[in-house]
Amino acid sequence: MKIITSIFDLNKEIKNYKNIGFVPTMGGIHEGHKSLIKASQNKNKKTIVSIFVNPTQFNKKNDFKKYPRNIQRDIAILKKLKVEYLFTPSAKDIYQFKAKKFNLQKKDKILCAKYRIGHFEGVLNVMNRLMTIIKSKDLYMGEKDYQQLNLVKRFLSKKFKVRINSCPTIRINNIALSTRNKLLNKRSIKKASEIAFFLKEIKHKSKLQASKIAFNLQYYKEKLEKKYNIKIDYLEFRDEKNLKLNNFKSKYRLFVAYNIDNVRLIDNY
Repeated sequence: MKIITSIFDLNKEIKNYKNIGFVPTMGGIHEGHKSLIKASQNKNKKTIVSIFVNPTQFNKKNDFKKYPRNIQRDIAILKKLKVEYLFTPSAKDIYQFKAKKFNLQKKDKILCAKYRIGHFEGVLNVMNRLMTIIKSKDLYMGEKDYQQLNLVKRFLSKKFKVRINSCPTIRINNIALSTRNKLLNKRSIKKASEIAFFLKEIKHKSKLQASKIAFNLQYYKEKLEKKYNIKIDYLEFRDEKNLKLNNFKSKYRLFVAYNIDNVRLIDNY
């Protein structure tokens, strides 16, 4: 595996490869990332993984500072997976050139965008820059952050003529895998597992009694908050395609975000 740290070296290395899959990450490589890498390897001749903890998408400086990082462990995992290229740029390198800034419309300021002001603008900004640099025609993203996936598809897929390959969320003990999970203690992990199981049951029941379950969401929200001593930002059924509040006439998902012991978790079912 070749580890590339500069845009100049990257351009020299991959300029002649047309069939290369791109997996953007912020490190902390886990089974979810591995599933994206394997999907790329099954479809593309070569795969490039980026590790860049993007400062502009963090709402709090402390959150950025404590974000789990272990580059040597990540490198070891990626080598075992036989990834051809690892791109680890600096913030100075990524933000050295001018690029379009993205502003969300009022209709987009829902779910996490409502609670994390500027977060997705930061995500779209860095993804725009990374895709400008790498120029892959196949991008691989997980469905755990479904709103992020939706926005990247809408804002960037046509611009770069790129296929956004979405991959199912990988879970262990019901919990969606995330680098942030490393910040949870054993007690919090147990709580999160139980919460996830309860939410999966709500989604299952909604298929049988949609209107009744939707009506009772506030009750379930308060019940979970009280039982597990958590703060839920949102618990909503939304349309899978356009993220509008659901009328249960098309495919939908149950979206949740909550804070448990100062760690924010998101998921959808």
